[in-house]
Amino acid sequence: MNRVLASLAVLALASPALALPAAAQEPAPMRIELKGADGASHGTVTLTETPHGVLIDGDLTGMADGEYAFHFHETGLCEGNFDSAKGHHNPTNQEHGFLAANGPHAGDMANVYVTSGKARFQQFNPMVRLAGGDAPLRDADGTAVMVHGGVDDYSSQPSGDAGSRMACGVVFAAQ
Repeated sequence: MNRVLASLAVLALASPALALPAAAQEPAPMRIELKGADGASHGTVTLTETPHGVLIDGDLTGMADGEYAFHFHETGLCEGNFDSAKGHHNPTNQEHGFLAANGPHAGDMANVYVTSGKARFQQFNPMVRLAGGDAPLRDADGTAVMVHGGVDDYSSQPSGDAGSRMACGVVFAAQ
């Protein structure tokens, strides 16, 4: 009997995962490539789940200098002119924009600024989660992240007068 207990003790020390309950692990950061309609890469965004929302770390390239709207879109599909991504991610049916009395959409985020063809930025979106919560990015139709060709005015309905869609990346693919 002592041999059996000794063997189990050695096994438990050799493999702590067998002896202790698994610790809750944060989801690994997700790196998403954004591409133009021509297939050219326009950089990446990395999404990191936090206890309070999603941290977005962006590194965009190959874009004309200026200010651009930046949103999560409701469908994880980036085809053609990116209309396939549909409207802004808005599962709670809010108005568009930070300035709207009944807004913003869960997918609304601050504009990004490109200088010398590049944008390096961090944003935090407390309205979304990668999975779970009221506005999960992982759902049946997936989610995309989009850079628009114009500036979001943070109030025009339904999308902030943000202009054409110039770069798109699939966060979670449509099923």
